[in-house]
Amino acid sequence: TGPMSSECLGNLLRITLSAEYFENKHLSLSVVDQSGTAWELDEAMAAQCGYTVTYSSWGSIEFRASALSCHSCLEKDVFTVTIQIKASPTSDMSNVTTHLKSASCHYGPWSPRELICGSNYMEVSVRREVPQTIKDFVQDEPEDWTLVFPEAKAEEASIWQVVFHQPEEKRSLLVSNAWSAGYGLNTTDSRVLLRVPHTAAQVQLVKDQGITFSVLRSSTFYKYQWVILMVDTGVACPVDGVDYANKTITWTVPKYIPPLSAGVTSFKDVLVEAGVDLRKLSAKEMASRKYVLLNELNAIMMKIPIGAEGGYYKTSVSNGQLGTKYSINLFLEHQWEDSKWGLTKHTIIKEIETPFEQVEVSITNNLNLSARLMNVTVGTFLPDVELVNLTIEGVAVAVPEVVQHGYLIHRARYTNGSQAYVIQIPLDAPSVKKEYMREAMRAYTLNVTLIFVTHPSSETFVIPVIALSAVKDAVLPSARGFCDGRNLHLIISHGNVDQNWLPFISDWHLTPEGAQKYNYSLRDNGTHLAISVPFLSSHVNYEGFHTSAIKASFYLTLKDGLTLAQRRDFSVSCIFSPSELIQCLPNGTVIITAIKLVGDEDLDTALLVLRDRQCKPSLVTEKTATFKFNVNTCGTSRKFNGTTVTYENEVLYFRPGNDTPIYQLKFLCSYAVEQTVDARYESKKSPPPSIKPGFGCLTLSLKLFKEKSYSEPYQESEYPVVKYLREALYFEVELLQPKDARLDLNLDNCWATNSQSQDSLPQWHILIHGCENNKDSYRTVFHKVNYSLRAKFPQHLKRFEVRMFAFVQGTSLLQE
Repeated sequence: TGPMSSECLGNLLRITLSAEYFENKHLSLSVVDQSGTAWELDEAMAAQCGYTVTYSSWGSIEFRASALSCHSCLEKDVFTVTIQIKASPTSDMSNVTTHLKSASCHYGPWSPRELICGSNYMEVSVRREVPQTIKDFVQDEPEDWTLVFPEAKAEEASIWQVVFHQPEEKRSLLVSNAWSAGYGLNTTDSRVLLRVPHTAAQVQLVKDQGITFSVLRSSTFYKYQWVILMVDTGVACPVDGVDYANKTITWTVPKYIPPLSAGVTSFKDVLVEAGVDLRKLSAKEMASRKYVLLNELNAIMMKIPIGAEGGYYKTSVSNGQLGTKYSINLFLEHQWEDSKWGLTKHTIIKEIETPFEQVEVSITNNLNLSARLMNVTVGTFLPDVELVNLTIEGVAVAVPEVVQHGYLIHRARYTNGSQAYVIQIPLDAPSVKKEYMREAMRAYTLNVTLIFVTHPSSETFVIPVIALSAVKDAVLPSARGFCDGRNLHLIISHGNVDQNWLPFISDWHLTPEGAQKYNYSLRDNGTHLAISVPFLSSHVNYEGFHTSAIKASFYLTLKDGLTLAQRRDFSVSCIFSPSELIQCLPNGTVIITAIKLVGDEDLDTALLVLRDRQCKPSLVTEKTATFKFNVNTCGTSRKFNGTTVTYENEVLYFRPGNDTPIYQLKFLCSYAVEQTVDARYESKKSPPPSIKPGFGCLTLSLKLFKEKSYSEPYQESEYPVVKYLREALYFEVELLQPKDARLDLNLDNCWATNSQSQDSLPQWHILIHGCENNKDSYRTVFHKVNYSLRAKFPQHLKRFEVRMFAFVQGTSLLQE
């Protein structure tokens, strides 16, 4: 009960420190002598003084002391040991709590020779034999050993020196030197004791009967009154003798150990007992645990099934791999009689640990869909394992701090003492990767690394955790498409899966820079992706062509930004008027664009020609070819029909060596011919003038000037020109050809449209029959043209001023 408990086990005392009480505490252990002085325990002192500290199953700490340990208080057949434990929550041992534990054990009777083979020391104690003649001797004067042997103490009975028998030599050490070398020496009223650390320099490894022994051959000299007496203090302990086969531990100990049987002429077994954790087990108890104890002619053999009751598994790490070892603390007590010593008791404590066996760690993921939580269970583990860190997105985070990253971790303990760790993380946590799978499914992936430490060995190992949950919560992007007079538009509404999807046109990644290069519009405001492409562009497919309609389609694909896997396809198709392909300019210039239809992939637009094959396109793209020519060139035919004249030509494509075209696009331009009648009048003063009707070509220009002075027009590179509402625009119309002073230029109608097409709607008239529009809020202002070097024929120029305006519908601004 309480933080510490004690138990007497023959000539050994065990004190156990409670795992629950001292868990997560830093400890300092000291042994208190009879004067009350506390001696802090370390490994060297423990081996020299007969103490052993071990960690048992489930984390308890055990302290063992020999009956003849350095600080034992011996009174008759009772020995008492006192220990002091200092416990602190921190490694600097601040805020220390001190605990004292004193325990007494009765032990007796003593055998003439007793040997203990512990895990960290060997101990031999022998009965002191004093001849009767010496006992009866009476000396009148007090002893003065210092006159004869200055090294010898003046007590009635004390050890003087130890002689070690080694194959090459004998070496003598006085008591002080032996103590400095790590040996433990002591005498009582009836016994002489020598304790030897396994690491002592004079210890030899000797192999006999296939078993290796740790052996020390020695003689101990001690004085009794004026007499020096010698006893044999040789000791031997088996080092190995353990085999593992068929899930069974076999421990073999020879009966006849040469260093302990030297000079013996007769040998007789008296007792063989065995047990676990220093507790002797009866034959019935051994059978229930499936232990086997064999007392054969030359050896004692003990067989233990791996995993049997009495032992325990502990966690081990080998090359970073997690595994377990089965550990059991056996002991064997063998008593025999021989002709030299009489009765000898040989107690062997054997801590056995099986070889490393790798284990697999189970990882289970239980999804709480209603709470949108992943519950990942890692384990089970033995109780000596602790989770200390998580590596989240490459950053190591201590367990107490993971809550800041959205994680909750708790330890699940089971009735058999094992444990598991449960990690709880929201699906929407930043460190949970979200990925679209198929249809409406999304994959949520938790990818963390768990870092564990084992106690008390402080070994570390890592467990990578990759947990996947498939949830039907994907919202895919959707799109709507529409067209206006000259463009195709796609507006894509983002879902919750396309944050890393990229727009592609076929295999071309559509970037803002690429869109600008082709005069496309690409905008993303976070919720919508808007794409606009002109009707005549490289990435529009022309799927049908009739005299009254052209079917044009634009296809867009969203691809995964990492894998480039195709995720969603969108398209918009519209019907356009063929008039979008042709411009018949008033000056007789024709601009015609030929398009390549789907299915004509082998057609090279650069090889398209007009009827005159010398007329080639001025602008070529993969799918279009644009020609610009005058109606009087390139093989254009002309046909008059009443009030109109129609010009006709064709765009043709010929295969090399073949004069039959495989592509033929016929187009025409019609111009109105204004009728002219003769007007005659007579005057008595002047001869009647006459006007002859006729036809001809007039070359006109329309320019926009920067200022009212009409000195500097806008250059082509400066378009489009940006103006604010109601800001003045200065226009000039000039008759360029012919240069005939008899001609006057008169403007009839002038109107503005919302696009480049003169026939498009809406329209607003600036001049009507040569006059300003009286419906205009800011009426057109005419400016007189005077003779100058540039205006040699002022009658060939017309200048007027218009205030900037915009087209509106209701309250909405109309834009092209």
